[in-house]
Amino acid sequence: MKKQSKNILLALAGLALLAVGLCLVHKTYLAYLCIGVGCGLFGHGTGELWALHTARTNPEAAKMLEVAQKDERNVAIANRAKGKAFDMMTFLFGALFIAFAAMQVEVPVLLILVFAYLLVQGYAVYWRVRLEKEM
Repeated sequence: MKKQSKNILLALAGLALLAVGLCLVHKTYLAYLCIGVGCGLFGHGTGELWALHTARTNPEAAKMLEVAQKDERNVAIANRAKGKAFDMMTFLFGALFIAFAAMQVEVPVLLILVFAYLLVQGYAVYWRVRLEKEM
């Protein structure tokens, strides 16, 4: 029951942010942030509510889904896919930085992108060092 109320609150908060964003759409750029976060919260909340409802009505399918999610092979495949996507993202962002610099994009925008890129790379290095110590 606790998960259900949390998901209902997320869905309602998402709808509220979406409504605020739509009301402010012509007044400020913050409106687009509200719309994006609102859609994300609403989608996550309603998706989880739907999953809970489906699990209650069809426990056999819920058990099969749980087994599939915890299967070592599926976890290994998902982790390998994430690794491949991360490798591609690293080179893609580098190419985007060069393209944005050639287009003379404003420096603050470029610095925000570089900061986000370095944050992701730093996070990857942190986990690499931590996992190497464990293994």
